Amino acid sequence: QVQLVESGGGSVQAGGSLRLSCTASGLTFSSIAMGWFRQAPGNEREFVAGIAWGGNSAYADSVKGRFTISRDNAKNTVGLEMHSLKPEDTAVYYCAADRRRPYSVVVPTTAYDYWGQGTQVTVSA
Repeated sequence: QVQLVESGGGSVQAGGSLRLSCTASGLTFSSIAMGWFRQAPGNEREFVAGIAWGGNSAYADSVKGRFTISRDNAKNTVGLEMHSLKPEDTAVYYCAADRRRPYSVVVPTTAYDYWGQGTQVTVSA
């Protein structure tokens, strides 16, 4: 049974930092691509960042230069370092696994096979 469990969400003031972590089980972590998505109330779920098996990564324009995605294949974890947070970053953040394209980072939510339960990030002005 595949499980993705996020942690590290919370509330911060604008300009602050948070680190999210996602631990995967039930799959061969080193053979999949991972992504972070977010969904704010009333909005569709959107791509934030992704990292492929080999470590190449991609980011949404809105977070480039502020967020950094990383993975530790030995620990089955993917992290998201978030700095210079803005109120518009407020959302539920989800990690997701794409087992079909381990060497690439893809954006559409439909490309991802497994999802975590989400963790809330709230940034106050």
